[in-house]
Amino acid sequence: MPFHLIKGTFHAVGYSPDGDSIRFQADDSGNWDLLDGPRVGLNARGHVQLRIEAIDTLETHYMGHHQPLEVANEATHFLLAALGIKKVKFNKADTKVVSAQDGTPGYILARKTEKYRRPVAFVFAGDAEETDGAQVFLHSDRLEDSVNYKSALAGMAYPTYYSGLFSELRKKMTSAVNKAQKGHGKGIWAQDKTSKGFTVSSLASVTDDEVILPKLFRRIVNFMGDGGNIDGFKDYLAANPDPVLELKTGHFTNLDTFVEVAGNKVKLNVEPEGLIFIEK
Repeated sequence: MPFHLIKGTFHAVGYSPDGDSIRFQADDSGNWDLLDGPRVGLNARGHVQLRIEAIDTLETHYMGHHQPLEVANEATHFLLAALGIKKVKFNKADTKVVSAQDGTPGYILARKTEKYRRPVAFVFAGDAEETDGAQVFLHSDRLEDSVNYKSALAGMAYPTYYSGLFSELRKKMTSAVNKAQKGHGKGIWAQDKTSKGFTVSSLASVTDDEVILPKLFRRIVNFMGDGGNIDGFKDYLAANPDPVLELKTGHFTNLDTFVEVAGNKVKLNVEPEGLIFIEK
């Protein structure tokens, strides 16, 4: 099934981008009607928030919390540089871009929007040979030019796959992740504790110290954001299921199946690239 190619520009000024979050303006807003799913969530500036397919980077601002900022900010700067956005200045709190040379040209390949009205996209800097709005079959060689792939290859992003992602593209993304893991622990992989296990003595453990899969971080924040300890976290996950497919076995189950909690030690007992999350 082909993707729709939508040309436009990338924007950061006035926003809070992170390593997998950027605003995009289509050259032809009528092209948004090509996508399946809910109508895109355009703001007053004609910009839409993208969901960059297959990657998840450390959170810089999630419900008032963040992951270790040195690593998280590295992913943000990588994304902006990959899109050609230069001279970026943040506010004093380092939460919003106040000036930058943005409006840089590029394009996305997308087929649909998700429940938050974001196009699920492969993101590219520069121009495309095809005409705006064209249907394009995305193969693994072209995927290498995407910011998605480049972020994974540089060790800036965790692989986070959903059921709409084609097998060929997923395998290519996993190859980039594996190269980053073997490349002397590039980026997040030098500090990642997701599958090794990490201690949650307080929420500060995962906001300030431990580098872990962002999806797991968000679930911990949802559970512990008002205080308390990690006791009961596995029960919380079971009560708020994230349906997944385990690639190794082909079994459909839920995320809590793979989360171990022993005292204040938490561990995901499968590699993130071994799971496909089922769209709700």
